[in-house]
Amino acid sequence: MKILVVDVGGTHVKILATGQREHRQADSGPTMTARRMVSVVKGLAADWSYDHVAIGYPGAVVHGHPVAEPRNLGHGWVGFDFRRAFGRPVKVINDAAMQALGSYRGGRMLFLGLGTGLGSALIIELADARAARTLEADLRAIPGVVDTGLFLGTAERVLVGYPDGRVDLLQTEG
Repeated sequence: MKILVVDVGGTHVKILATGQREHRQADSGPTMTARRMVSVVKGLAADWSYDHVAIGYPGAVVHGHPVAEPRNLGHGWVGFDFRRAFGRPVKVINDAAMQALGSYRGGRMLFLGLGTGLGSALIIELADARAARTLEADLRAIPGVVDTGLFLGTAERVLVGYPDGRVDLLQTEG
């Protein structure tokens, strides 16, 4: 599987695909709408092959969709159908979360992305399912938190496996 990774920033849109050694970029800014970004990215990657697209978005993302228009870019991001526009499966996550996951090597990590804006991501390995539920409740109690990245509540059932072979079943209540 070849993936095209797109980092959407307030100053530049950068891309890199599986098997490529050098990233490519284009200027962004207040005129960069979602539709224009797709057009620019398709042009930059015209001679690359890829099966899926992963987009790092400079704003809040809930369940794979931007929920607010970015401050430094044009409008039209919320509700935009990226899969249809690219003609391939697309995963959208927060840009700081994407950068943090790309450099994560284990343990706890606090990532601060300093670019046109400030982005942050916190990665913690949890001991069990109860700890995940507690952490999510604590994070959601913080004013302004839109998405915790824990994905609890997005499925009716989740299996959590542990190195010792134990498995917990998390089910939504109701």
